[in-house]
Amino acid sequence: MLSKAKLFSAWVALLFAAGSVLGQAQGAAKKKLQIFILAGQSNMVGHANYVTLPAMLTSKEPGVNQLAKWVFKEGAIAPGDARTLLQVRIRRDQLSNDLRAKKLGDPAKIAAAQAELKKLQADFEIKSKKIKDAFTVSRRVYITSVGDGHRRSGPLTIGFGGSADKIGPELGFGLALEKRIDAPILLIKTSWGGKSLHYNFRPPSAGPYELSKQEQTKGDVKKIKENAGLNYRMMNKIVHDVLRDLKKYHPEYDAGIGYEIAGFVWFQGFNDQFSPAFRDNYKNNMIAFIKDVRKEYQVPDLPFVIGVMGTGATKESVDKNAVSVAQRQAAARPEFKGNVAAVESYRYYDLDALAIFRKGWAEHLLEFSLVGSDRPYHYMGSGTFFVRLGDAFATAMVDLRKKQ
Repeated sequence: MLSKAKLFSAWVALLFAAGSVLGQAQGAAKKKLQIFILAGQSNMVGHANYVTLPAMLTSKEPGVNQLAKWVFKEGAIAPGDARTLLQVRIRRDQLSNDLRAKKLGDPAKIAAAQAELKKLQADFEIKSKKIKDAFTVSRRVYITSVGDGHRRSGPLTIGFGGSADKIGPELGFGLALEKRIDAPILLIKTSWGGKSLHYNFRPPSAGPYELSKQEQTKGDVKKIKENAGLNYRMMNKIVHDVLRDLKKYHPEYDAGIGYEIAGFVWFQGFNDQFSPAFRDNYKNNMIAFIKDVRKEYQVPDLPFVIGVMGTGATKESVDKNAVSVAQRQAAARPEFKGNVAAVESYRYYDLDALAIFRKGWAEHLLEFSLVGSDRPYHYMGSGTFFVRLGDAFATAMVDLRKKQ
């Protein structure tokens, strides 16, 4: 039996050890909330349907299988689950279309079709839930997202794209950051389809917007001038609104420790292609945008990643695009060395989805729907593409942060 003195010493040692462990745990938790802002137009919004993501499980592209382990819970899904879901969806949609078009005619056939449709819908919901439940829900990365009219906040998972069924680059970006940054992370995404940098996201230091000859003849000249830069202002308002109530958007936020605006990701460009003024001024507008964003958030060397528009799918096509070239040139400015990076999106384009699309997506609907859900200008709506691109954004972001 231990003496009273030894028991007391053991008790003190135990308390000290417990206190040390608790102190270490509290110390690990006491890290500034890392905030990353994402902005742009429709491909930042994201139009990849969740059902295209299981294709990652069997992809032969380097590194995709590892990314799939981040996206899905271990053992929660099989590669064939998406195919069976799509078979049900296609049959359901065909039957629904036939009923709406009144193709069946006979009352008995109509009744039978309605009964089958009800069963198909129930089966679809079960299979859909199984796939959706298989996706990872981050514990440390939270997001508040504005994607056109779809607004949502919460722990990062699928459904922060253009709808609750879609993703953009935020999923791969956030999950990759979670693996590389030991701190709570909040993503703030503001994105609207069909918006230009020259007009809609026009930064203040780019100067007043000059109306085209066509715009000068319109009766709403005043409104056109007033709305120049509207999305730039909306972006900042949304971000500042979140910053004023961070505990609402990330449960680990501690006001006593604070937060850091840690990086900015820009993915846009499509709508600046079609006018000489928009194309020719893109580089200077991009430079002004970066400087104005840094001034807005008072972070002079804020790490800034530009997603180079790559909807042309190949290097040869992208190299000829004036907007893509301007994005590269802006990132390469000597004053931005070490704090701005350009990421080539064409390198991650899903060429298999594009090939099926070109041979006739409607005639190969099941095959296409397994890998794509949209048009070439939305990178085929490929979940694999958007996760890979998000991971590339995160890699570039972390590299920039290491240089600081």
